[in-house]
Amino acid sequence: MYSPPPSSTSTRCDSKERMNNTNGSQLRLYQIWQGRNRFYLGGRLVFGPDIRALFLTLFLILFPVALFCAFVSRELINAFPHRFGYLIMAISLLFSVFIVVLLLLTSGTNPGIVPRNAHPPDADDECDTSSISTSCLGSQTGPISLPPMKNVTVNGIVVKVKYCKTCMLYRPPRCSHCSICDNCIERFDHHCPWVGQCIGKRNYRYFFMFVSSTNLLSLYVFAFCWVNIKKIMDAHHCNIWSAFFKSPASGILIMYTFVVSWFLGGLTAFHLYLLITNQTTYENYRYRYERKMNPFNLGCARNFKEIFCTGVPSSRIDFRAHVKVDRSLSFNTLSYLGGATTNSDMHKMKNFDEEVGRRQDVDGCKETDSRIKTIGGGVDRCEK
Repeated sequence: MYSPPPSSTSTRCDSKERMNNTNGSQLRLYQIWQGRNRFYLGGRLVFGPDIRALFLTLFLILFPVALFCAFVSRELINAFPHRFGYLIMAISLLFSVFIVVLLLLTSGTNPGIVPRNAHPPDADDECDTSSISTSCLGSQTGPISLPPMKNVTVNGIVVKVKYCKTCMLYRPPRCSHCSICDNCIERFDHHCPWVGQCIGKRNYRYFFMFVSSTNLLSLYVFAFCWVNIKKIMDAHHCNIWSAFFKSPASGILIMYTFVVSWFLGGLTAFHLYLLITNQTTYENYRYRYERKMNPFNLGCARNFKEIFCTGVPSSRIDFRAHVKVDRSLSFNTLSYLGGATTNSDMHKMKNFDEEVGRRQDVDGCKETDSRIKTIGGGVDRCEK
């Protein structure tokens, strides 16, 4: 689909002249990406389509911490010697900053999007020509269709991979197509509504650290709210209900963090199990591997090492790469280009939000969709 960007020392005028000669527009890949992602900082940050969920999650984390620091921590400052209450407040604030960073890394990182193909793979490359059948070639006069599945071997075990009609490729093992983001994601775990992003190969570690750290923060606030209630009971010689009336913030936070800790604690425990067995949420729900049949299970220690002790895999897509869009063709052709993008070139893309990267309208999209349906006439719809 793509060719590597050539080294170029041409000026902006040369680049503009080349685009005019080819009747195309020079843009960055994220600006014409067909998925539903939202891009910021020139394609450096890759968010899901439901980015508003991120602000809700931030509120649910930061507002209780603000209550804790404003009321509970201040009451504890004088309750301990050597102003120990300041340390309690500082730890909660630093922990909150750490969690917000993890949340942004989870939500703004490319989860492992697989590049789309510009056209379906050749049937000759995917079918066994020694045993031609109608499942592979269709009728003699009809269009060539691809088998909906094929077998690959992973650690000595045969694994079926599906053909994705949307991305026009055979998905790698553990890859699935997210119907919300409209992308194939490597090592797809699930689409998390709380972070507004798919959880996959490149951001799973951030997701696990975010969930477990938020659970620890919730338990931290829960514990010190009880400490504050106990201090009030001892100081005023009152019962627990009177103490709650004297510090309503402590009572509210105790109830809130109790519910949150149950939810996040269960989620953390579940993902610990998935880490130990090297499964994804999608695989656990869909396949229910037996221990001896899971081709990806490397043992507990190696499974943890694979997630936490290796570098983040490189992205398979450079969303900031320059591409050429030939608008004279019904099927857009893309290729990496060097050079800069001028304002006149950017103006050629209609109904397009440059910063967010969501196309409102694309010329010829209906014709393209009909061609894809014709090419994949004998293929079952790919699983969303």
